Amino acid sequence: MQINGVSPLAAAHCESRAAIDAPPSFPPSRFTALRRLAGAKPALYARTRNQVDGAVTLLGPYFTHGLITLHEAFEYLRFRHGLTLRDKLPAELAWRSFFHETWQEHGNRIFEPIHEAPLTARHLRALPADIRVGATGVRVIDASIRQLYETGYLHNHQRLWLASYCIHYRKVDWRLAAGWLYGHLLDGDLASNFLSWQWVAGCFSSKPYLFDAENVVRFAPGLASAGTWIDRPRAELEAIARGRDDIGPEPGLHRGVSEPPLLTRPPGHTRPRDFMPLFSGRRVTLVHPWSLTRPRDASIAIGVIHLPFHTQHPWSRQRWDFVMSRMEEICDAVWIGDLRRLGELAVRCERLAARPTLSDGYREAFAALGTTPLAVTPMLPRPPRPGRSFSAYMKQLRRIAPQLFESVASAPRRTKLQHHGDEHNAP
Repeated sequence: MQINGVSPLAAAHCESRAAIDAPPSFPPSRFTALRRLAGAKPALYARTRNQVDGAVTLLGPYFTHGLITLHEAFEYLRFRHGLTLRDKLPAELAWRSFFHETWQEHGNRIFEPIHEAPLTARHLRALPADIRVGATGVRVIDASIRQLYETGYLHNHQRLWLASYCIHYRKVDWRLAAGWLYGHLLDGDLASNFLSWQWVAGCFSSKPYLFDAENVVRFAPGLASAGTWIDRPRAELEAIARGRDDIGPEPGLHRGVSEPPLLTRPPGHTRPRDFMPLFSGRRVTLVHPWSLTRPRDASIAIGVIHLPFHTQHPWSRQRWDFVMSRMEEICDAVWIGDLRRLGELAVRCERLAARPTLSDGYREAFAALGTTPLAVTPMLPRPPRPGRSFSAYMKQLRRIAPQLFESVASAPRRTKLQHHGDEHNAP
């Protein structure tokens, strides 16, 4: 089986031991995404995925920004490794599919509680300064915030612990904190991020998620936080979570870091000169931040940044750099502004197309422009309703697509993923 006509095992060997041991980096190339997929070790992943230093795929930013699709990854895992939805790695990919199905059903209601949280408490309307600068005195929290600002990445357990600390022990409104984390993550996905924070808060789950120092020792011993507020009996932590008081930072002085600003537009980029005459009568594809792949046909590619969306959901500079460097590489031009002003382009071009997105503002603007939606193969068939939990979602999938839970012969045929012209862009 090959990816882009390149052996996946050969691609996997491009990862040096030093790169694996170093802090994670995310070059914005499809080659990197395919190389990481090829290098995935499903059995090791299943054993170690909950460990902060476990063998995770580091594919999040590439899924979020459309450099690789969930469908491509699942098909590769099925026919290269013989995996099904019973296996851990495909099942974890299915979580992202579940979150997006929930977003499809609820729309912007995902930014409000799906149901009432069981713990009613006072919620701060501002993120405390000690959290913003990573100076809480709780080692696992401070180290995670530093890592977030440095790399744009956090392991799933770090995300859960940070959310639980903010919501239940520091009494921060989950919506406020979720927006802060979303802006700094390279793989910040509105559905996955906001619904995960709801899950921790208990308004998208049967109970709130609490953590303690023992959790940290078990899954991240290097970030052990003995002697801090989280190093208390579970019953005492539950009482704190039910209470109204912010526990505050640990006593003493704690050195923090500067929070990188969240920006409402890509730094250093301005709207280009008028390119409308260049594309008159041509087939044009709009490439938005969640579809960073080359058009498969011979159409002109125009990268688009819809500023009204980013006013509501600003990003860190490193996330903007990831998106814009990729967009400039694969597009013939980049347009920054209000998409609704591109009406002239819609009139002049032969066909205007875009990959569908649920992102508020982009979705409405594409509809107003009359764009032709480009087909995207989903990872999984869509149930009548996604259900109120992941387990309910999986039960529905088992009924409508039982074959996805059944073993297949390992690599009985060659499945080739399209490279879209950049298979040799090794970082």
